[in-house]
Amino acid sequence: MISAQESSKFEEKKPAPGLWALMAAFPACLFVASLFLGRYYVPARHVIGILGKHILGLRVQQDWPVSAETVIINVRLPRIAMAVLVGAGLSASGASFQGMFQNPLVSPFVLGVSAGASFGAALGLVLSLPAIGIQAMSFAFGLAAVAITYSLAHTFKTTPILMLVLAGMVVSAFFQAMLSFMKFVADSDEKLPAITFWLMGSLGSVVPADLALAVVPIAASLAVLYLIRWKLNVLSMGDNEARSLGINTELVKAAVIFCATIITSTSVAFCGIIGWVGQVIPHFCRMIVGPDHKYLIPASMLLGAGYLIAIDNMCRLATAAEIPLGILTAVIGAPVFSYLLRKSKGGWL
Repeated sequence: MISAQESSKFEEKKPAPGLWALMAAFPACLFVASLFLGRYYVPARHVIGILGKHILGLRVQQDWPVSAETVIINVRLPRIAMAVLVGAGLSASGASFQGMFQNPLVSPFVLGVSAGASFGAALGLVLSLPAIGIQAMSFAFGLAAVAITYSLAHTFKTTPILMLVLAGMVVSAFFQAMLSFMKFVADSDEKLPAITFWLMGSLGSVVPADLALAVVPIAASLAVLYLIRWKLNVLSMGDNEARSLGINTELVKAAVIFCATIITSTSVAFCGIIGWVGQVIPHFCRMIVGPDHKYLIPASMLLGAGYLIAIDNMCRLATAAEIPLGILTAVIGAPVFSYLLRKSKGGWL
């Protein structure tokens, strides 16, 4: 927990311009490099020509097969772009929640959004809805879960942090039980495996239409978190200190919860459960730029985007069969997070 006396820590580190350039280059270079990587081999000159034609609008001589253009434009490009959105969104949400809850251990899933969204997707799969219907059900139930959490925690015109955490635990338990019920009644030959695989998380099914639907809510929510990031410094000192400095704590909490919920619900709806990104990346960023949210939020966006691109590349290239994304983020994230906890002794880095 950060006290008023510790607020001077926010001024300890001011990242140099060169550091920002490196952090920005990390996801940008991975984004470009990932377009050239894949099991379906596309020569580099063809990739450049396809991108020049579709992205830059250049007139180039088309000497590549239609299948190569389909792979680059309809498969790799939306998948990598979604990795940028989800990685940046989950990381910024995790950093915002850790500041708001005054706890470095929380994740974007703490209020029950993942449990609600998972139940919604499972219900859509059991009902044999089309892909857009499953995504809509997942998104809606993710929002509903957090709305229930917030309403349970809101008492006497305030929303205590402890009440939010406890309400989130209750709501998560309820929707996890409902998810188990969906697995119980699902057809064991087709629908149960589909539910299980979806819960593992993957970017493999992302298409351009998915990217078009996801970019607006995630980008808009990230913009709001970026604009109010300085208020998180005050909020992380505690409600009493924040109110004494003229901050409307309830409004800031509601804005953070709403934006983080939109980001997380959208991510889960299109990509399934991708854990540990919103926990590990903010911790790592604090080691680099310090705890000041003025720098922490944009740093989390940049490194989170690059991190998820790198993990997704490992998922689709490491073995003949694609590894579910959620498995690899946990395998890598849990040991790294344990090391960071050990180093920080459970406190702020």
